[in-house]
Amino acid sequence: MEKQVENTYDIMEVCLLAGKIMLQSGGETYRVEDTMMRIAASFGIEKTHSYVTPTGIIFSAESLEPTRTKLIRISERSTDLKKVAMVNSISRSISSGEVNLKEALVQLKEIDSLDVTFPFRIQVAAASLASGCFMIMFKGGWNDFIPAMISGGAGFYSFVRFHRFVPIKFFSEFLASFVIGLLSFLFVKIGIGHQLDKIIIGSVMTLVPGLLVTNAIRDLMAGHLVSGLSKGAEAFLTAFAIGTGIAVVLSFL
Repeated sequence: MEKQVENTYDIMEVCLLAGKIMLQSGGETYRVEDTMMRIAASFGIEKTHSYVTPTGIIFSAESLEPTRTKLIRISERSTDLKKVAMVNSISRSISSGEVNLKEALVQLKEIDSLDVTFPFRIQVAAASLASGCFMIMFKGGWNDFIPAMISGGAGFYSFVRFHRFVPIKFFSEFLASFVIGLLSFLFVKIGIGHQLDKIIIGSVMTLVPGLLVTNAIRDLMAGHLVSGLSKGAEAFLTAFAIGTGIAVVLSFL
């Protein structure tokens, strides 16, 4: 009995760690719940219940009397789909019997501590290039490509730096969009840029919460109303922060 209790706790730890990594990395709520339940079932616990929100995970197993329940808090979230794919790969290996409980726990801990993000300078360079390409996609002129690149890169750089000093996403997004609006206006003012609206639209696209909006809609369609509405509210606040930052600049023109 004591061994069974210990084994159940280990299974729950693996399930919660997998769910935590996926949720922190941008995974959908229903995918997190499904992955945890499949892992538990693969290790012999058929009756499990999970409740996932963007800020926490509650997981219970009915293999014991009384039922054991664990809760973990999610305080930070980002977009790292590579980690989501890695956890999915481990989950499939568990289901096929290729990975045992101890191996799964070790591999998940390695993924949790792994930093697979690109270097900061590459992220800024990618944001700059994406901003210029978005500006062209929105039918801007090629003569505004460089101003859009600089504004978008500076905005993304500002967002990351501001977020380190002020760990409130709304304010860092507001300040970053303010920087984008100010630089775009200055480029047009001195004659380097020509279409202010196209430069701004292309530059702010790196701040737009595309994945968050997608996950909110998918969670709502899957019936996860709490998660869907909370993610939708977070996306709305981000859009509001971006719009407010640009509006403050334009109001002084």
